[in-house]
Amino acid sequence: MSIQNFSLSLDQIEFFGTDLARPESILAESDGTLWISDQRGLMTRRDPDGTQTLLGAIGHEPNGLAMDSHGRFYNANIGTGKIYSVERDGTAEVILEELNGQPLGAVNFVFVDSRDRLWISVSTREPIWFMAASAPRPDGYVILLDENGPRIVADGIYFPNEVRLNADESYLYVAETMKGRMVRYPVLSAEGNLGDQELFGPDGLGEAGYVDGFAFDEEGNVWVTTVLRNGLVIITADGQHTHTVFEDPVTAALANAQAKVDSQALAPEDMFACVGPRIQFPTSVTFCGPDRKTVLMGSLAMPHLLKFQSPVAGLPMRHWK
Repeated sequence: MSIQNFSLSLDQIEFFGTDLARPESILAESDGTLWISDQRGLMTRRDPDGTQTLLGAIGHEPNGLAMDSHGRFYNANIGTGKIYSVERDGTAEVILEELNGQPLGAVNFVFVDSRDRLWISVSTREPIWFMAASAPRPDGYVILLDENGPRIVADGIYFPNEVRLNADESYLYVAETMKGRMVRYPVLSAEGNLGDQELFGPDGLGEAGYVDGFAFDEEGNVWVTTVLRNGLVIITADGQHTHTVFEDPVTAALANAQAKVDSQALAPEDMFACVGPRIQFPTSVTFCGPDRKTVLMGSLAMPHLLKFQSPVAGLPMRHWK
């Protein structure tokens, strides 16, 4: 099957896991263990036999989870504005909370590259992330944290969300949420210096098509969540073709949300009105299983994950062994 022909009806999507709270980000290990961000603590470990264990005690809004080659976790907590190093028992330590003497802002996501460096998205310099969703502004940025410390490598972004390097680490891809699009930056040097921003795929993914999380498959296609449309789209590796895999939209609410964003007056209730009858605010894409063809999706609003099968294997993450 060509990836351009892959689509799902809503009844082909399973619910997986139970009693999760804001399970935005998911990490999968090759043995079947899952690690899921959970605002009741920090994360939930789900063992291959289905046992779930809540770990950590930070609370607030634990967003992006990452794991390095040694099995150590990193978490961006958009509620506290801090980046944490996390042990497998959930014990956490703050490793970054300010830059150049200023608070980071609304930290969103962490990606670990092949050298165990951290690429960190900060959605806005405002302490409360919703301010930059209600009235979009280009004050988001990306930090590279390496052995020399943290530095800004990309700036002026409208709510950067998930960030990831592609397979050969030649580009940093960024979900630019409040522009409803994917962008990327060429990596110009081994030190992580970036070139100018490039549009990847279409400049907009439909009415209120705000992008959130994404993942690469092994063919280089980019799987992108559209959080308010309760959907998933795929952009082919060359950026030339985009199609919707599924969505569960509430048309009137989407039109209202788009109008409110355009007038810089989005309220929380405008956003919450967009939750779908079956799918509510999907945020992330994780490939797992022995063949990496099982897809799990996290969300802001569901107490479980979404699950379905892909015709293409996912790109293995740095920690996959």
